[in-house]
Amino acid sequence: MPEKYDAIIIGAGVIGTCTAYELAKTGRKVLSIDKNSVAGYGSTSGSCAIIRTYYSAFETCAIAYEGWFYWEDWANYVGSPDPRGMIKYHNTGSMVVKTEHNKQLSHICEIMDRLGCPYTHLTPDEMKARLPIMDTHQFAPAKRPDDPHFGEPTAPSILGGIYFPNSGYVNDPALAAQNGEHAAKSRGAKFRYNAEVAAIRQAKGRVAGITLKDGTEIDAPVVVNVAGPHSAKINQMAGVFETMKMKTRALRHEVAHVPAPEGFDFEKKGMVYSDSDIATYARPEIGNHILIGSEDPECDTREWVDPDNYDRNFSEQWRVQALRLAQRFPDMKIPSRMKGVVDLYDVTEDWIPIYDKSDLPGFFMACGTSGNQFKNAPVAGKMMTALIEAEAKGRDHDKDPVDFHLDHIGKDVSVGFFSRNRAVNPNSSFSVLG
Repeated sequence: MPEKYDAIIIGAGVIGTCTAYELAKTGRKVLSIDKNSVAGYGSTSGSCAIIRTYYSAFETCAIAYEGWFYWEDWANYVGSPDPRGMIKYHNTGSMVVKTEHNKQLSHICEIMDRLGCPYTHLTPDEMKARLPIMDTHQFAPAKRPDDPHFGEPTAPSILGGIYFPNSGYVNDPALAAQNGEHAAKSRGAKFRYNAEVAAIRQAKGRVAGITLKDGTEIDAPVVVNVAGPHSAKINQMAGVFETMKMKTRALRHEVAHVPAPEGFDFEKKGMVYSDSDIATYARPEIGNHILIGSEDPECDTREWVDPDNYDRNFSEQWRVQALRLAQRFPDMKIPSRMKGVVDLYDVTEDWIPIYDKSDLPGFFMACGTSGNQFKNAPVAGKMMTALIEAEAKGRDHDKDPVDFHLDHIGKDVSVGFFSRNRAVNPNSSFSVLG
């Protein structure tokens, strides 16, 4: 006889474990499945774990600002200490460079004003006062090092920046997922690892459960796809992929770790840093290092891959990202030995996630999230639970989208904004910035 649960969560990354926690709090019998051996060992472990409030749309900014309150008081959210340890959130603040490309952040500032989210305008001199290692020349547009004009200033100065005080990073992204697992287990949720889903079963026109690769059948009237870069494969198993207007696919990405310039303690005095002028972002890393990621400029090739078969070795892109940041931090030395992370993003066409039901009743999805949704995990878990609860009571979310109240900031967002059937959002950054 198949095992029976009220809900199955596919994926035990940070969003998956938060969703399991929130569903378990409703009294449901919840089972989380993951093909890895431990929670958070998929794409979550490769996350930069940056917590910030700025995106390209009101709804994404709203859930990000709401999410900040959970990270700031993580122990209270989890409920009891995880014996494996608890993550540490470092509220460093974030500094974002104004460019013509991001319209000098005017749209984002308008959204921050609507949300009551604090920020401060900075002149280039004020930016350098906060981060003395900066060279404030303009270098846009972003180029690759083989461009003969790479590293040459294109204007005497950048336009300035914005400082967001409610920003920072989590020290251990995998542990964040494990803390979520601990919280979910405290509410009765079960977890099964080294378990690969082979089929999504249906009966009487709705989801009936899953079949694992070893043949084990598990029944549940609710199945939630939180499989990260594997989400497209799970949606294909469920037979819902082709009817989705907004689809997902896996994108290979590299993050470089390099030492901070000598004489400056970036680990203690640095901050989250986003620079569209050089298409690079950065944050402090342990050991006075700098973590460097790409903001996906047009001159770089995007490498769409099979999540079960891709190159995990560093490439020339590692050096490209390090050299781009070295334009801004000219005293930064780039070591010959490459260190950092090679992992995957789960990306939609407009880089805004899908939090939605599907055309198969009982089958839900929280996907297209990798790269920029780590910070929203607690809110995403709550939103998915509210959506599942509403559908269980007979509401058709496609026809009557669920509104979700953000308790900390006192705002409402429509979960319909994250629909699988939405049009491409033209206001998106079309990058990891979301």
